Amino acid sequence: MSRKRGISVKVFDAISAPLRLQILGLIYTRGALGYSEIMSQLKLNPSRDAGKFAYHLRKLLQAKLINADKKTKKYRLSPLGDMVIGFSQSVEEHALLGGGKLFVRTSRLAMEEFDGNKIVQALNREAGVPIDLAQKIAEETEGRLLKLDTLYLTAPLIREFVNAILVEKGLQEYRHKLTRLGLPVYDVTQLIKKAEKSSFDLEGVSDLMGRNVMVEYVLLNVLPRKVADAHLSGLLHMSDADMWVLKPNQFHHDLRVFMRRGFRPSKAILTAMALAPPKTFEAALALALSVVENSSRELIGEQVINHFNVLLSPFVRNLSPDDVGKALKCFLFNLSQVTSRVSLGIDFRVPEVLESTRVTRAGGEVDERYGDYFDENLKILDALLDLIFEDADHKPVLNPHLVFNISPRDLNDVEVEAFTLGAHKLAAKRGTPFFVNLLPSWQKGVAYSATGNRLSSDWMGDWELDTERTGDLGSVVMNLPRLAYEARGRRSQFFESLNDCVNMAVNALKIKCSAIEDRMSGLLLPFLSHEVAEEPYFRMRSAPLLVGFVGLNEATKIMVGVQPHEERRAVDFAIRLVTQIASQAKELSKRSGFRIAASQSIDSEAAQRLAKLDVEKYGWGTAFTQGTREAPYYTDLTAVPLEAEVSLKDRLQIESAFHPLLTGGHLTPIELGALEVDPELLLDMTREICQSYSIGAYAFTRNYGYCQNCRQIFNGQLQKCPKCKSMKGFVRYSRLSSSYLPLDLWPKAKREAINKRVHYSTLTP
Repeated sequence: MSRKRGISVKVFDAISAPLRLQILGLIYTRGALGYSEIMSQLKLNPSRDAGKFAYHLRKLLQAKLINADKKTKKYRLSPLGDMVIGFSQSVEEHALLGGGKLFVRTSRLAMEEFDGNKIVQALNREAGVPIDLAQKIAEETEGRLLKLDTLYLTAPLIREFVNAILVEKGLQEYRHKLTRLGLPVYDVTQLIKKAEKSSFDLEGVSDLMGRNVMVEYVLLNVLPRKVADAHLSGLLHMSDADMWVLKPNQFHHDLRVFMRRGFRPSKAILTAMALAPPKTFEAALALALSVVENSSRELIGEQVINHFNVLLSPFVRNLSPDDVGKALKCFLFNLSQVTSRVSLGIDFRVPEVLESTRVTRAGGEVDERYGDYFDENLKILDALLDLIFEDADHKPVLNPHLVFNISPRDLNDVEVEAFTLGAHKLAAKRGTPFFVNLLPSWQKGVAYSATGNRLSSDWMGDWELDTERTGDLGSVVMNLPRLAYEARGRRSQFFESLNDCVNMAVNALKIKCSAIEDRMSGLLLPFLSHEVAEEPYFRMRSAPLLVGFVGLNEATKIMVGVQPHEERRAVDFAIRLVTQIASQAKELSKRSGFRIAASQSIDSEAAQRLAKLDVEKYGWGTAFTQGTREAPYYTDLTAVPLEAEVSLKDRLQIESAFHPLLTGGHLTPIELGALEVDPELLLDMTREICQSYSIGAYAFTRNYGYCQNCRQIFNGQLQKCPKCKSMKGFVRYSRLSSSYLPLDLWPKAKREAINKRVHYSTLTP
């Protein structure tokens, strides 16, 4: 008993000094803090108050109210300290509440006497309510609160009363601005439970909660009410709405900028290390990695390094293949750790736009041309393919993505045939490469990402200004089946509504453009905004605003009665539909000065969300979707569903009608079914596709599984490892839209439909 009393005496002695209670309260609200951090927060002078502070800190340690972490050198509240803080707050609240007054528990975990003037100030500051009206609302709020039989109030509760009064008085605009952002307790609990059963880590849970708040902010305070309502109702889908006012989507780098001047981080990038202009291959790769890492924080989606092997070729002239391979291996390993997805644009031959361009090296340009480095270009490509093959034998390689540019000179050139065949060997084995068809005249001076997003030299007429140091800002996805449901077969109404829909999408994208400009000038995007030749690195003027869509196949079926792959008249209607979107985007570009382009959406989230909303609104008697009743979705990425029973020639013919119109992006995936595929056959297919079809970008899809126990990859749609028979350690992979992902991470709707996809092995019917 005496020992327990001794402990309690130490505790009461420790909290008898106000400063020690302040220290406990600070650690309670802020979490673990270091010695200097606590002194700074309490506004203590290090030279004058250090002795006194150390004495008080020692008292708290002796009483076991705080613990010192030797590794982090930070102080944390002990369970006993947490109990003491809770007790002290209860005592304080009891004393305050005994006076018969209203008290508010604030977000600072303090009890304050209710002050109606704070409601007046909040109404005026946050919602722009005139002072005289705000005072009346505050008085009415206080009157209602006094009638409550509660120990104390909270700020959210007061806000609810204020909002209720605003609604009753018909002051909806003020109530709209005063809305509090955040998630209900139930939703937060469900998010945590869901995360425990998925691949989310703790940071992912926190990030997801923050994103939900940002979506609410964008819909309530950034977008016009009409656009926000269109998103919520399912007419439109703002892709990555949580980042709408924060980050652009994709970006195409120009490595020559950094080869010329090195990497000089601005003052806003405090953690980055400066790098000199590279003089060696290893230094050039390290610089490229630094560029990707620093910009990954400022982008939503893919980063692209165009002409990767061409721009690096001058650095490998005197290197052996082994030296090139070792340097690349280190680069690829580090790149795979970057959270951002990266596309490497690969050329078999030096492209015409670079052939006569002077080489950029450390300090500037030299009197050499990239066309002089044909052999070195292939040396890098050879080492790159070897490394990807080596890793692909043991585990899936999901980052970086290789985007191979097929030029007219590549298909029948014996000098590069071994390398084009190597790319198709990789496609036959793992399906990871992407191919860009440069043969059509409308494909001159283009650059693609692995998602199918496309930049071309059709904006300012200069391939560098139009495709380098720029990228799409974002996209709005239109729900085409919704327009068809509402039109009820009336084509004039359908196309009139489509016109309105495009205008709404463009207005939303212009708002995003303005917001990103503010972020650039406010230095919240320090890497993208750092100056190169007296202008920001990110050429925003060249960045396209993408107007996308889902459900072209379903909308055509609703309006015409058949799907595009079933009858020619359906294809004609679909072409007219996409032509109107593309033409309107082009016209709005001319009038507004913004680079606006139509794009074939790669957005599984939009495809599912919009289909689900339409099923709920119209019922299964009207709605036409892909998938099942429990998991419906609309066709995205392609005009013809991947599940449609149609020959590959017919599929390519239909898709060819849309790629030239969709200047913002497109991609045609070709499903390969056989366990073993002949690379020569795939190369023949590429020759046929590039020479006979207007397909801008395509990829061959392989389905495979990876056994974590055997550390081997097995082709096919398998349920378990064929070697060790394990199911638990067997991860199945396939392409979801443009990206390879484990099937466990796929949306339920797409996962259930994967076995219905039609597979091909040749171009013959």
